Amino acid sequence: MSAFEWFVGLRYTRSARVAGRGGGFISFIAALGVAGIALGVAALIVVLSVMNGFQKDVRDRMLSVLPHIEIRTDAGLDDWQALAGRIQAGDARVIGAAPIVSGQVVASVEDLVRGTILRGIDPAAEAAVSDIGRQMLYGRLDALQPGSFGAVIGRALANQLGLMPGDRLALLAPQATVTPAGVVPRVRQFTVVGIFESGHYEFDSSMIVVNVRDAERFLRDDGVAGLRLRTTDIQAAPAIAADLARRLGPGHEVRDWSTENRVWFAAVQVEKRMMFVIMLLIIAVAAFNLVSMLVMTVTAKRPDIAILRTLGASAKSVMAIFMIQGTLIGLLGTAIGVTLGVLVASHIDVIVPAIESLFGFRVLPPGIYVTSQLPSDLRGADVGWIAVLACLLALVATIYPSLRAARVQPAQALRYD
Repeated sequence: MSAFEWFVGLRYTRSARVAGRGGGFISFIAALGVAGIALGVAALIVVLSVMNGFQKDVRDRMLSVLPHIEIRTDAGLDDWQALAGRIQAGDARVIGAAPIVSGQVVASVEDLVRGTILRGIDPAAEAAVSDIGRQMLYGRLDALQPGSFGAVIGRALANQLGLMPGDRLALLAPQATVTPAGVVPRVRQFTVVGIFESGHYEFDSSMIVVNVRDAERFLRDDGVAGLRLRTTDIQAAPAIAADLARRLGPGHEVRDWSTENRVWFAAVQVEKRMMFVIMLLIIAVAAFNLVSMLVMTVTAKRPDIAILRTLGASAKSVMAIFMIQGTLIGLLGTAIGVTLGVLVASHIDVIVPAIESLFGFRVLPPGIYVTSQLPSDLRGADVGWIAVLACLLALVATIYPSLRAARVQPAQALRYD
């Protein structure tokens, strides 16, 4: 585009005003176009930031209990410390290791029965791979001594079964015991020595943590079933797991956190993509408001277009002038929307409590949602994509009015002027 086209396009953009007592104001149609794009861009940035925040918050809560990488063997591990030392020596990205024995059991208290997951841990090594020790509401994790048959349970499970520290609960293993009297289920009494709360309802309502030696005796496992590992970067865990699988060879099953929760993360990604498409349609509707504004501008500027054509301006130059005008309006709306969206997403922890205090309601009532605060995770890549797509939609919206302006015939336009 030439300097002439930019000069006329900028002049038309600045002159899209109507006079008033207080001075010039942007025309109503142009203002609607700018406001629509700005609100659509800002809404999309805020929505994606909140969805990213929820995903990050839930993921962090899950990984406070779940390992980044889990290694299991069919034969069990007689010396898990040796394997852990070999793994950490070979990969500096692995910063913690702890043993695990787990199995499905049934918890029973009087007439209440719940299906649960029994996890056997080493209290001394657990802090290297999970945050359960820091999530204790009652008791301490180191109270799980071998042979004591103590248990630490989630707060939700404690509420369901009506348990407090010092109470006893019966655990039934899926494997039965053969006795002279017949086959009877294997039952063991455990004493509640602590209650934790991870913030993730699934774990808080279904997990029972005991000492690894007590879990081996109860489940009759031959040694430790596997290792749980923590890495320096959870995003790199899939790549680290693939490297470990190649190094350890057959007989070792290596899984990372994304594999363990593949269905949940896939559902979140689909939801995020659909929300992106829906909000992008809002921006598209706002962008195509530019069509009506530019068509009206072309109609009003028909004499000017005719004069430009008679002075030697080509149809392509006229088309470029109106594309510049529409694109500049789209850029203005996008810039305002990005600024507004970034400000709101960055200060949502202040804005939402202020709105709750003003109107007297809770956006996320405690006890219903996983978190009582609206999280936000603003990502530069999302903002960049939104800005680019908004500008492209605005550019596409200028094509038809610009073509219409290029088809104006000077003789017909000046016939009645």
